[in-house]
Amino acid sequence: MLVKYNQGSRARTLGLLLFIAVGIIIVRLFQIQIIEHDKYVKQADQEYIKRLVIPAKRGTIYAMDQTQPVQLVMNETIYTLFADPSVVTNPKKAEDVIKKVAGGNLVTDVKTALSKTNTRYQVLATKLSRTQAELIKKYQLAGIGFQETTQRVYPEGSLGSQVLGFVNDDGEGQYGVEGALNKQLRGTDGLLESVTDISSVPLTIGSKNINQPAKDGDNVVLTIDRNVQAYVEKALAAGLQKSHAQNGSVIVMDPNSGKIMAMANIPTYDQSQYSKATDAQVFQNAVTSDPYEPGSVVKTFIMSTGIDTGAVTPASTYYNTDEIKVGDATIKNALTGVLGNISMQTVLNYSLNTGAVTVAERIDGGNLNRAGRDTIYDYYHNHFGFGQMTGVQLYEVPGEIISPKQTEGNAVRYSNMAFGQGFDATMLQVARAFSAVVNGGKLYQPSVVNGVIDNNGVFKEDKPKIAQKGVIKSSTSASMRQMLTTARNFMFSAEDKKGYQIGGKTGTSQVLINGSYSMTTTTASYLGFGGDSGPKYVIMVRMSSPGMNLQGNIDAEPVFSNISNWLIDYLMLKPGE
Repeated sequence: MLVKYNQGSRARTLGLLLFIAVGIIIVRLFQIQIIEHDKYVKQADQEYIKRLVIPAKRGTIYAMDQTQPVQLVMNETIYTLFADPSVVTNPKKAEDVIKKVAGGNLVTDVKTALSKTNTRYQVLATKLSRTQAELIKKYQLAGIGFQETTQRVYPEGSLGSQVLGFVNDDGEGQYGVEGALNKQLRGTDGLLESVTDISSVPLTIGSKNINQPAKDGDNVVLTIDRNVQAYVEKALAAGLQKSHAQNGSVIVMDPNSGKIMAMANIPTYDQSQYSKATDAQVFQNAVTSDPYEPGSVVKTFIMSTGIDTGAVTPASTYYNTDEIKVGDATIKNALTGVLGNISMQTVLNYSLNTGAVTVAERIDGGNLNRAGRDTIYDYYHNHFGFGQMTGVQLYEVPGEIISPKQTEGNAVRYSNMAFGQGFDATMLQVARAFSAVVNGGKLYQPSVVNGVIDNNGVFKEDKPKIAQKGVIKSSTSASMRQMLTTARNFMFSAEDKKGYQIGGKTGTSQVLINGSYSMTTTTASYLGFGGDSGPKYVIMVRMSSPGMNLQGNIDAEPVFSNISNWLIDYLMLKPGE
């Protein structure tokens, strides 16, 4: 009986153990096939599905050559070298070949990367030339592949650098048009996801295969004329050298469309070697991003406001004593000695601060009362656009203009605003407002984008955008054109080509340093227009340098004259009768 009991006990024990084992297997299979199904499918997919991003080609940037677009920024084909470590059959040979050929283009330790056999994709080198890629391909290394991509090429060197910006090592646009239009230029990457065999060869197309083509970026055409841009940069450099100044900017705009023909800044940099720049400030476009107190060029706008509201006419007079008192402040003329009963035209001829303040005082009743200040603010801010974004396709800042509603917006401040101190504006804002003054009263949205070139190579030009009509009356605009022409002829007639209408205004503004106006540092500017039967271009020049007392008529005006005379020939303008 004892033997029978032991045999039965062992059988039952074995049966129980077998039952438990089968149960464990069933539970484990249930866990793998049902509960953790997605996990193991994903692991399997990682082994047999290769996922590659298809880079979109960045759009080309064109400039204008008079009426024809020409390439200004292009793409150069380069290659990214990658490995699938799980497929590499001879890691030592692959390492030796890649180190020898790729050299300085390596981005990781090749030996370490190839040892990561639990991964399917390791980038080994970037920015390989076609020659380097072909040399490596000759060795037919298993598990080594190439991905074609592009990098920016700037064949014109530093031409228009602050307008263009650059593309960084991550393929993202920085500064200028490259930064502002990065999404449009970059396009959308495609995706290739395919089931492969052990050698990474794609198998037949199935439900797990994805092929989304890349959408290349737009080919953008700028309003910048490469010839005008090149000449403007040359003229600005010559002007700075003559004045021994460090900083300068110029904008050239079509007053009848808002299109910007040139925009130059010095110091500058080479986009293809942007990493060598030691001061990030050179990447900034001072024309759009560096507001300042514009100085006497603003007398154009207070005079326009006075004439448009009927407060004065070009022939209106006042008695000049070379100083005028507003509240507790005494305002004096920079140029003294033009005394007595003088006209508004004489105010512009000699750039008299007292005359500009007199115009401001005569608006809405006199003495810069609240009604007068409200009207001046309305014109400066709402008509001319000071203190507002212009809408240009570049990074810009709005500047600042104080409202009469604020405590600081008192009579003294508004007397200073009459001759260009006490508020900040960018060169772009000033040039745009000046364009409206001379073009009949239309305020355009300034633009550096002229359109696109479609996939068929056809240039599709954008239409100019009018931000506001009737900024001033057409009759006021006609009066201002004549006053500005007379003022220029009074001072600089010998510098202009004969038979053309050239007008403008000088500007010399003090600079705020630590809250006080410096007596030794000034900013020089000149703002003017030129044309034949009407204004065809507006040019604004600005120059500055720490510790230098620069003057608009001495330092900035010659740069204007140089560019203006060249533009007349380049645009093939015909002299009037």
